[in-house]
Amino acid sequence: MSVDQELARAVEEAEAEAVPAVAQATGGTPPASPNTPKRNLGLLIGLLVIVAGILGLVFTSFKGAAIYSVGVDQLMKEPARYSQRAIRVKGMLVKGTLARRDEPCEYRFRLTENGKELSVQHPSCVVPDTFKDMPGMDVEVQAEGKLADDGKTFVSTNIVAKCPSKYEMKQKSMAGELAPHAGQQGSPLQTLSQKD
Repeated sequence: MSVDQELARAVEEAEAEAVPAVAQATGGTPPASPNTPKRNLGLLIGLLVIVAGILGLVFTSFKGAAIYSVGVDQLMKEPARYSQRAIRVKGMLVKGTLARRDEPCEYRFRLTENGKELSVQHPSCVVPDTFKDMPGMDVEVQAEGKLADDGKTFVSTNIVAKCPSKYEMKQKSMAGELAPHAGQQGSPLQTLSQKD
């Protein structure tokens, strides 16, 4: 036997002895962790519960936050469509209709747009400074709230009175007129007891 043949045989014998030793040390096949499938399933279920909770919070919190913005004419045309929704109604304050009651504190007024009028009740004393009935000035008002059950009265939770633009105010001041919040009211603010 030549040296090459002896060397090849020694290598073969060494390899044959090494494979069973490695197999015995590792147990034949690599050991599968007994908790791996259960742990992965638990992690997946936990993540699904968290995602479902977050989506539930997002969808339920935005449900009541949607506010439809409509004009007085559109609201009066389709009152049934908007009766159960939170809406923002926009119109011009009807001159001489702004009235305030002290006990319980509330404002009542009428808004108009395209020939349609809407009665508004605002059961709060908090209104913007620009919410005044001024002579010669049209006051654009946005009221947020809901249409009452009668379908003809709007109960507001928030009032926004739009001021004229700087350009309009410059023209009016050149003509000698005052800003809506700068002077006396055009007609005295009526109280509901005087009006009724």
